[in-house]
Amino acid sequence: MSALPQFCPTPRELDDLELLATGALAPLASFDEEGSPVTLTLPDDVRRAAELAGGVELVDPEGLPLARVTVPGGSVEPLTHAQYGPFRDLYLTPAQAREQYAGHTWVPVTDALTETQVEQVRGLGPVVLVALVGTGTPDLSPVALIRATRLVAQTLPDAVVVAVPLAAHDQPDADHALGVQVLATYAGHDPVVALADDPEGDYAEVAADVVAADRPAPDEQGLVLFFTGLSGSGKSTLARALMDKILEQGGRTITSLDGDVVRRNLSAGLTFSKADRETNIRRIGWVAAEISRHGGLAVVSPIAPFDETRQQVRAMVEEAGGAFFLVHVATPLEECERRDRKGLYAKARAGEIPEFTGISSPYEVPDDADVRVDTTGRTIPDALDDVIVALRGAGYLDLPLSTQEPLVEEARQRRLETEAPETTDQPPVEEARQRRLETKASEEPLKVLFVCTANICRSPFMELTARHLAGNAPIEFRSAGTHGFTDHPMNPEMAVTLGPRGIAGEQDFRSRPLSKAELEWADVVLTAEADHRQFILDDHPALFRKVFTLGQFVESLAGQDDLHGRELLRAVGAHRTTASSELDVADPYRRGQEACERAAAHIESLLRTALAALVPQRSA
Repeated sequence: MSALPQFCPTPRELDDLELLATGALAPLASFDEEGSPVTLTLPDDVRRAAELAGGVELVDPEGLPLARVTVPGGSVEPLTHAQYGPFRDLYLTPAQAREQYAGHTWVPVTDALTETQVEQVRGLGPVVLVALVGTGTPDLSPVALIRATRLVAQTLPDAVVVAVPLAAHDQPDADHALGVQVLATYAGHDPVVALADDPEGDYAEVAADVVAADRPAPDEQGLVLFFTGLSGSGKSTLARALMDKILEQGGRTITSLDGDVVRRNLSAGLTFSKADRETNIRRIGWVAAEISRHGGLAVVSPIAPFDETRQQVRAMVEEAGGAFFLVHVATPLEECERRDRKGLYAKARAGEIPEFTGISSPYEVPDDADVRVDTTGRTIPDALDDVIVALRGAGYLDLPLSTQEPLVEEARQRRLETEAPETTDQPPVEEARQRRLETKASEEPLKVLFVCTANICRSPFMELTARHLAGNAPIEFRSAGTHGFTDHPMNPEMAVTLGPRGIAGEQDFRSRPLSKAELEWADVVLTAEADHRQFILDDHPALFRKVFTLGQFVESLAGQDDLHGRELLRAVGAHRTTASSELDVADPYRRGQEACERAAAHIESLLRTALAALVPQRSA
């Protein structure tokens, strides 16, 4: 048996192995049983060697032998169990768990418990909270799920936590059946009770900080910016320019994993064969994923021609809890060849460089890029703006544009100068110019931006309700979130409040994070809470005259009965009341239908008052 080939399985397969070895999946006892999702996939060379030897030795990522598995057949002979990992003492076998906790009620847990669920568990007597921490199963990371569950257990009179690595296999029915079987095996003759479904409930207060830390906002999340494209496409130059922008703004640590630099250090000795190129990208991906695991930002710019390898890097990053942002620098081959200062393309066409991407080796165009940039005929700052806009939209980074914002300002200045050159000795001309500008502005629709946290509850209700109440008035409405999701639908419970009011549009609504561009678009910004207003002003203090809470704005209308539209905004901006938290619209998220209706009624009342003043006088 010593001649068996060794293989380190995937995280899912390691979870399955542990449950097979402990009998938790009984009556399932082997990999690859007919109709079972519990499978073991060996690389072709390992499988051939295993078939010759009659089996394979499975090892953990550090090389510790865990089990022998027959090939073919899939039967498991345990050698030892995993020796490391956080909370390892909570990973009990079914036999150990039954011996220690006989007479308890067993409760499976895949997410932090809500206050309602805690009260449900409190009424069950002695309980075992079974944290299902296998790959792909919990909503939180495994460590965070165990931490959150232990904190809840400490508030209950008789509760303990057991961790079970029940993996998901992307087969919902089969996975559900496996879960039922595993819980029955652990519980033995004791009852198993499922938690009440409470998707909108508040997380237990003791676990809230754990959940918040495990689910950072996009702009606080570890991030891998992965530039891919042909040699000479401009990807490394764009990557360096983006790094400069980020460093100039400050606030994030950055690690550059440039293709040439990595080959000199991390991947010295590798060739440009397909196999070695894939190895190089996987090495880069592993380092980048580890950087993202700890909240850092990695900028990666290899050619990365093969989709399979890019997907492997994406999986590594996402498994580490980071975000993967793919930039396809799609400059055509002809342009890349024209730019070729090193003569690489010429050598490749002459056969001097084998397996050269784009000539003798394929480049697989990504269909999952977050942004596509063609640098042909463009300056680097101009092309970089495409990336910056996409990063803003995804909520990861809010960087100033390199070219567009200055150009817009220059064009505005030229337009003003053309309309009426400034003079000091002809006041009537200046007055006429100002009147023309004011008339022009008054003819443009008033732009109102509503802001809440995630842009799925309060601010979309504000946007849709305001649009309904304003009718054909020349006002445009948008909404966004300070920590907004990207392209999420409106919260279902909040959406229910629209129907009785005759308001439509929730089906087409999609959330978006707040950006500098949205703030500049708006003539007035109305937030749900004072904290949202302060969040905006911390980064954009110059906007203090046009950012209000909705309640503050309505309070500030006192004494302005004769003013409307932009004239009203100028007056309110100069004489606004305090943005007291007492004027906030309470967040109804996860608080049930009654809370949603209370928030909807509050918002509707405020909007009716606000819009009566905001609508330009000729449309009132």
